[in-house]
Amino acid sequence: MKRVRVDLPGRAYDVVIGPGALVAEAQALRDLTAKPSAIVADETVLSTHRELLEHVLPGLPIIPVPSGEASKSWASFERVSEALLAAGVERGGSVVAFGGGVTGDLAGFCAATLRRGCKLVQIPSTLLSQVDSSVGGKTAINSAAGKNLVGAFHQPSLVVIDTDLLATLPRRELLAGYAEVIKYGALGDAEFFTWLEQHGGGVLDLDADPLAEAIATSCAAKAAIVTEDEKEAGRRALLNLGHTFGHAIEAEGQYDGRLLHGEGVAIGMAMAARFSASQGLTSAEDAERLEKLIHRDGLPTRLADVDAIDLDAERLLHHMGQDKKVEQGSITLILMRRIGEAFVAKDQDPDTILSFLQQEMALPAL
Repeated sequence: MKRVRVDLPGRAYDVVIGPGALVAEAQALRDLTAKPSAIVADETVLSTHRELLEHVLPGLPIIPVPSGEASKSWASFERVSEALLAAGVERGGSVVAFGGGVTGDLAGFCAATLRRGCKLVQIPSTLLSQVDSSVGGKTAINSAAGKNLVGAFHQPSLVVIDTDLLATLPRRELLAGYAEVIKYGALGDAEFFTWLEQHGGGVLDLDADPLAEAIATSCAAKAAIVTEDEKEAGRRALLNLGHTFGHAIEAEGQYDGRLLHGEGVAIGMAMAARFSASQGLTSAEDAERLEKLIHRDGLPTRLADVDAIDLDAERLLHHMGQDKKVEQGSITLILMRRIGEAFVAKDQDPDTILSFLQQEMALPAL
């Protein structure tokens, strides 16, 4: 097993990574759920892995939630919170999130607010949630105004990443998670980016060693940033590379599954790199290098790849204006100086962004 420590003062926790991690960490999980606790589980993941889950955590109430972004809603938050209370979950107990990023975000927000805060355990089942959303304490639901706009920072007590769970993940979902892996190299680790150019195929083939290495490196990168800037007052915003553009595209699709979050991030990263190049902030060669790695294994990189959604440049700009990083009405973007060096760019000119979006609308698919 690989272990990554998220070393927050007074709230440090481990991220345990490897094949069979659930069974290996069974006692730690049982200790955290010794007081009245419950599991919030993606119903699709549960149907595949119920026997394993009940072996590791016998007797805990299980609250299923439908798969998909639509579950990150006010209605789901109310239903799951009431079910947790009905199950008798106490402040000293835990809410265990078993599923992908949607389940982790929803269950995490419930844990943050239930009885004014109880413990949270993350057992992520998708590559995206394993390398990103399960670590760092961001919890949220979506609102009519946009994605993740209602939430709280609430750190887990333990994250158990069992890479065996990925064996049943559809290829498209695996690729969506791989976009977030690429992100860590692009924003702050040029050496890791080069490693992915060489070994990314092994990660996607679920080869044990490169898979564990990619997940551990991603989690360690996030842990370092979260420890420095837990509540996104500064450097943590770098983790949103590609997300401002990506979330806008997702919003146009109304989070209905036509575009997965990781696919939006993939396009958003390529767009952020191209925008950076258009402003003379990075080289065209680095922007092309990033797009090449994203595209190589089948991820989208351009708006033309989203043919199932009717996109409009002005509507995309409107959605970008709803981003969490907006300050006094001004749009903030995460841009690049080079592969491995991203930065926070505040007060971006809306007209410049609109002109860029119009140019992007005209780009053909690769």
